[in-house]
Amino acid sequence: MADKQAAVAELTELFRSSTAVLLTEYRGLTVAQLKQLRNDIREHAEYAVVKNTLTKIAANAAGVSVLDDQLAGPSALAFVHGDPVAVAKKLRDFAKANPLLVVKGGYFDGAALSAAEVEKLANLESREVLLAKFAGAAKASLFGAAYLFNAPLSKAVRTVDALRDKQETAA
Repeated sequence: MADKQAAVAELTELFRSSTAVLLTEYRGLTVAQLKQLRNDIREHAEYAVVKNTLTKIAANAAGVSVLDDQLAGPSALAFVHGDPVAVAKKLRDFAKANPLLVVKGGYFDGAALSAAEVEKLANLESREVLLAKFAGAAKASLFGAAYLFNAPLSKAVRTVDALRDKQETAA
């Protein structure tokens, strides 16, 4: 009984401290494969095999009731503490290599995610790529603005030079 209460308390804290939770079914995967998956996502998430009834209790205690219908069969959760897109990508890639892993859905930003929505999340570009694209666009905009500000100035300088040349040739 005390073990179950401790497990529920730990799961509740994981739900509260996570930016996202991704739900998988791992039926048929070996211990070595699960260990590999844990290592793959360790940088951004904690992967835990969970008991469905305890998970429902913990999720509801943390204010997350959207996973109740998806918690059936052997379930494991990726509690995301870093980049949800990176974790979704790792799960997708692992599932391609190991078809026994099934991504069933998840919870992100206060809403339930279907398996298709987790796939869409996995197809997003990483945060670093998006930041690099934004920086490139901002740099291009700044370069364009600098060119526009310099254009009248350089035109004025060329006009003055042309007038000076004209005066010198006339004199």
